[in-house]
Formats: sequence, structure tokens, C-alpha cells
Amino acid sequence: MLTAKQNMQETIRGGNPDRFVNQYEALRLLFHPYLLFSSPLQAKGDPDVINGWGVTNSFPANVPGAFPVHTPEKIVVKDIQNWRDYVKSPPLKFTDEQWGVAKAMYDEIDGTQAYKGAFVAPGLFEQTHHLCEISNALEYYLTDPDEMKDLLKYLTDWELELAEGICKHLKPDAMFHHDDWGSEKSTFMSPNMFADYFVEPYKQIYGYYHDHGVELVIHHADSWAETLVPYMIEMGIDIWQGCMESNDIEGLIKKYGGQISFMGGIDNKSVDFTGWTQEDCRRVARNTCDKYGNKYFIPCITQGGPGSLYDGTYTALTEEIDNYNMEKFGIKKEEIERLPIQIMF
Repeated sequence: MLTAKQNMQETIRGGNPDRFVNQYEALRLLFHPYLLFSSPLQAKGDPDVINGWGVTNSFPANVPGAFPVHTPEKIVVKDIQNWRDYVKSPPLKFTDEQWGVAKAMYDEIDGTQAYKGAFVAPGLFEQTHHLCEISNALEYYLTDPDEMKDLLKYLTDWELELAEGICKHLKPDAMFHHDDWGSEKSTFMSPNMFADYFVEPYKQIYGYYHDHGVELVIHHADSWAETLVPYMIEMGIDIWQGCMESNDIEGLIKKYGGQISFMGGIDNKSVDFTGWTQEDCRRVARNTCDKYGNKYFIPCITQGGPGSLYDGTYTALTEEIDNYNMEKFGIKKEEIERLPIQIMF
């Protein structure tokens, strides 16, 4: 029987997986010194915090993640024409001791069972709207392209410095990068505009990781973004995590399987709501697995990390995928070589 990591490798390579990969079972999301020491970690219900970029983040108890507070006085970029006066990147010089704290987390993970995934968030687009406010940022992409490209280069250079430290000190074999590029129904900008702004910066960032020992680049974007898949492939993304139910996932697998894999297909709204039941998770898990198959596809909740808004949902969904694997492939969950479930969000 394949380990969780081996089964994931067979799935995304079009080989011979012996079951469905069960959500994040083959991936551990791990931090680095910037997240541990320079950007305050925030849990649901915590007071607002100001991160290293000067962005104020709020994390109410009833939402899946923290998000910037954009009252006028808290917007970082007051004038896009003079963004350099407002945007100051956090330093990335850490001591050997600080790198050692992060490295110990990586060393604790059995790399034969799961990928050690460096967690990076927010991404380039998200960082621009965190700094500018989202409606302002989208307007600036139209009215001030030179300034936005300069800002993106500044952010890209910072990410490349971060990548250098991660690869040198932590040596992950995967990286998990957030950047939402659309809503449930549409991308935030046209494919051509998206390509003009983001393909080259991400080719630099993801190319660096691939060139420095990272086997898998997993990009989280829980959105409708099927028109951007060719650009994802060009950027070097191996797995698109967060592909929502609104995408033609079946068509994407047929067209692009072998070039990129898809991880998602189970929106939070389908299983993660007030009054959810085990039966909801059972029904959705079975329908999803039946529909998409287990090559180039990983059934997974679409949010950007192992967990759920409501307590127990993620675990219940994991149990139902296990049950499906037992019925379909005769594999009991007790026989699967994998690490304990990681709950991150």
C-alpha cells in the first residue's frame, strides 16, 4: 500500500494511485521565521493586529481567515503615484537561532509520509489589495499600470528574498502559496490583464523554488479561475488548490491533466455551515469522488488550509473520503501510512 505522499505523487503524475488522496493528508503546512517572528500570528477572535507591512488585520470568530481593515485611516497606500512613501517591506534577516526554530518544525515531519510545505501568504495580488484596499487596487490596475507594475516588482523582489532564505535554511520539498484571483463566479480581471501583470513575477518566484529543490508548487486560489489555468501552468504551478465547484473541473482535468492537477471541488458552502451533518459530508464526498476520479484530482475542501469554519466539518469530510476509499478500493483508514490529521484553520 502506498503512503499518503506516494499516493499523491501517483495521482498528480497520472500513475497508479491506489485510492483518493484525502484532502491535505500528504502535505504539512509549515512556517518560516517571517511568520513566526515578524508577522503576528492571529487566531479567530483575537484583537486586530498590525502586520509587518503596516496592514491592520481582523479575524472575527465566524470567518475562515483574517482580512485587512480598510477604514480610510488604516489604508496603507494613500496615493498610488507615491506608493514608495507608504510601502516599506519588512526585513528578512533572521538569526541562525530563529531559522533553527523553524527548521525544528520541518525536522519533526516524516518526509516519507508527507510533503513539507513552506506556507506563504498573502500572494502578490492579495498584497496589493491589502495595501491599497481592493476596489482601489482594481482601479489602479486600470488607471496606473506603471505604478502597479513597479509595486509588484517590489513585492516580487521581497518574495524572492524570502524564497532564498526558505530554500537555504529549511529545504522544503513543497511550497503552498496563497493568492486568490477571483470570486465564485469570475476572475477579478480579464485573463489578458492578469497575464500582463502576474505571469512573469510568478514565473520568477515559482521558478526559484523549483530550481532550489522544491518538487511541488501548490497554489491556493479558492475561486472561479478556469480561464487562468494556462497561465498557472506557465507560472510553474503543479497543483491548483481551491478550485471551486463553479469551475468545469471535469473539463479542466481532461484538457490539462498531466500539466497541472486540481485540489478542491468541495466548497465550504456545501459542507461547512450552521447545522451541517455527517450525511452532508458523506453525500458531497461521494458525489465529488464519483464525478472527477482520482487522477490529477484531489478531493478537498476549497479553503486554503486543513480545517473548517465550523468545528468538526473537516474531520467529518476526511472520514467520509476514508469510507469511500474503503468501499471503492478496499483500503481501511487504519492501514494507510499517513501522519495524524493536521488542523490549521
